[in-house]
Amino acid sequence: MKTHFLLNPDITYLNHGSFGACPREVFENYQYWQKKLEEEPVQFITKTGVEALRTSKQAFASYINCEADDFFFSPNPTVAINTVIHSLDLNAGDEILSTNLEYGAMDRTWNFYCKKTGARYIRQSIPLPIQNKEQFLEAFWKGYTSKTKIIFISQITSATALILPVKDIIVKAKELGLITIIDGAHVPGHIDLDLEDMDPDYYTGAVHKWFLAPKGCSFLYVKKALQNKLDPLIVSWGYESASPGHSQFLDYHEYNGTRDFSAYLTIPSLIEFRQKNDWEEQIKRCKEQIIRWYPEFCKLMNTIPICPLTDEFLGQMCSIPVRTANPFELKETLYGKYKIEIPVMQLEDRFFVRISIQPYNTDEEIGYLYKVLDELKQEGKLIFAG
Repeated sequence: MKTHFLLNPDITYLNHGSFGACPREVFENYQYWQKKLEEEPVQFITKTGVEALRTSKQAFASYINCEADDFFFSPNPTVAINTVIHSLDLNAGDEILSTNLEYGAMDRTWNFYCKKTGARYIRQSIPLPIQNKEQFLEAFWKGYTSKTKIIFISQITSATALILPVKDIIVKAKELGLITIIDGAHVPGHIDLDLEDMDPDYYTGAVHKWFLAPKGCSFLYVKKALQNKLDPLIVSWGYESASPGHSQFLDYHEYNGTRDFSAYLTIPSLIEFRQKNDWEEQIKRCKEQIIRWYPEFCKLMNTIPICPLTDEFLGQMCSIPVRTANPFELKETLYGKYKIEIPVMQLEDRFFVRISIQPYNTDEEIGYLYKVLDELKQEGKLIFAG
């Protein structure tokens, strides 16, 4: 599988989760669209590219099970979430219930808007390790009060690489009359996503991570009843358009000035690549590798897994708790000396080495990481203790 990717062969790349990696033939399709843009910019931006965008959206809509008119592409989930929060009617005292496991950029975004409005962002503490779904849900809902207005939660967390039971949370949130905003950055192409069944109010996911698109391709889904309440983050020609389309939602959010949207047009080539290479079966092997290797790394680092070793909580990533005197030094040593690309993640006062596995990764590469960490431990250069 390595031959299908442009990754540097001299690097042991165990960090697909951060920014993804695009297959060679999909990247070539991306360049094809960029060339089309440069050959005839006016026709591309106003006509041919727009037609290709519709085709791409329709293909992706089938994959996430929603209507193509119910989402638009965005550069990344951060832009998508900013678009949502920008439109919320937040007032002093309103509470947004979240967890202490969320992505740092999202914490900062909520804090920014809460300072402006007087709302409160509640990072409900989730005890680790998680024992089961029921324990997680009990801990999460302890943060609920009569002032809770919004639920914001990741379906797969960043630092801890945990799959969270968002469907259960959405069901209860509906009973309580709460707005649900789901950060699914790591979800598309990683685990199954059925938006019709999940039924969130807002959902964003990255297409350039596990779905393998070129960088700068994500999406924001909005429930129909809320679409006309979503203000554009960037006001442009789609607002009060002289030639309105069939959807104000798309007019407002799909057309916001000159930009290269070629990455959005690669979805059909991506789906073809995944089908040709039996991708769904291949990622099953990756998930099996995670469950097999995770406890081995935990033993090495004198710690325990932070969740049950099942596909309910784990996908193609796992985060191993570590205690290190210098997390930055650990990351730089792994890359600078041993050529291993892997993140050392911080969550409050805890640190994790997060392993991501794709079909282009091998047991030999994972074993190499194990060997290097063991050497560092034996040499006493870095501290590993649970």
